[in-house]
Amino acid sequence: MKALKLTDQGDDTIEIKDVEVPSPAAGQVLVELKAASLNHRDQWCREGKYPGLTVGTTLGSDGAGVVTAVGDSVAKDWVGEAVVINPNINWGDDPRVQCKDYHILGMPTDGTFANYVVVNADRLVKKPASISFEDAASLPIGAMTAFRAVFTKAQVQAGDTVLVTGIGGGVSQFAALMLKAKGVRYFVTSGSAEKLEAAISNGAAGGFNYREDKWWKGALKETEGFDAVIDSAGGDLVNTYLKLIKPGGKIVMYGSTAGMPSSLDAFRLFWSQASIEGSTMANDEEFAAMVQFVADHQLKPVIDSVRPFAEIVSAFDKMKAGEQNGKLVVVF
Repeated sequence: MKALKLTDQGDDTIEIKDVEVPSPAAGQVLVELKAASLNHRDQWCREGKYPGLTVGTTLGSDGAGVVTAVGDSVAKDWVGEAVVINPNINWGDDPRVQCKDYHILGMPTDGTFANYVVVNADRLVKKPASISFEDAASLPIGAMTAFRAVFTKAQVQAGDTVLVTGIGGGVSQFAALMLKAKGVRYFVTSGSAEKLEAAISNGAAGGFNYREDKWWKGALKETEGFDAVIDSAGGDLVNTYLKLIKPGGKIVMYGSTAGMPSSLDAFRLFWSQASIEGSTMANDEEFAAMVQFVADHQLKPVIDSVRPFAEIVSAFDKMKAGEQNGKLVVVF
C-alpha cells in the first residue's frame, strides 16, 4: 500500500512510500481509507515544529473509510461498516480534560494518509449514510474542537450573540456552521474582506476586519456585546475581547496563533464577571455527539478542494502558502 511518511531527507520531509498493509491485533480493526483531510498539525510536522516527532510515522489525523478486517475480541459485524475515525488516543477517564498520556492519531501513531490504517475498535463511529466520505473525513479534529468550544465550554444557547474569530480557519468555520444550525446570531472577524463577505453570505450576521484600528468599537455599536467569543488567536486580542464580552460571558480559546498577551486587563475581567476558558479537542462522548449533530442538521463542511492521494504533497504546499479556504481533502 501507499503511505505518506515523515522522513529525514533534508527539505523533502514528507514522501509517499510503499509499505506493507498492517494487520489488526486483538481489539483492533483495519480500515480502508476512502478519504482523509489535512490539518495545520500535519504541516507543522512537516516543518519540524511539532513536539515529539518520530521519523517514519505515517501522518494524518482525519479520515473515513470502510472496515475490512478485525482482530481478536472485535465483533465481526464491524467488517463492511463505513466509519469515521476518532483520532483521540488515551483521552483518559476525566471528561473535563485529557490525561498526560493523551496524543492524536498521526504522530507518533501511524495515521490516515495511507490506503489502510489500524486503529482500536473503540476509535470507530459509524458514518451516517447522509454524510459522504469526503465530508466525513473533513470532520474529526476541526469539528470536534468546535463542538466542545461552542457547546461544552461556551455553553451557547439559543438567543445568545456570539463572536467567532479568524473565520478563515477550519475550526472557526465549523463553529459558524454549528451556530447557524442552532439558530444563534453570530458575527465573525477576519483580516480578509473576501472571507468576511463569504462568511456573511453563509449566515453570519456581520463581520469585522481586525486589521482596522479600533474595529471593536463598530462591533459594540452593532451588537452591544457578545455572550461568548470563540477564539484561536489569543495574544493581545484577549484584552479586546474583554471590551466586547457581556457581563458573565465566556471567552473560549482553543489556540494562540497571535502568541502570548503582553498584559491582561484584570479589572475588566473581574468586574465583568467574565471567564476565560481553555479548550482543546474533545472527549470521546463529544466526538460521537458531534458526528450525530452534523448528521441531524445536515451540515456541509467547507471544503477547499479534493484531490487524489497521489497529489497530497500539493495540498501541503497550498496549506503552507495559506491559500486554502476550507478543508483540503484527498481521496483514495
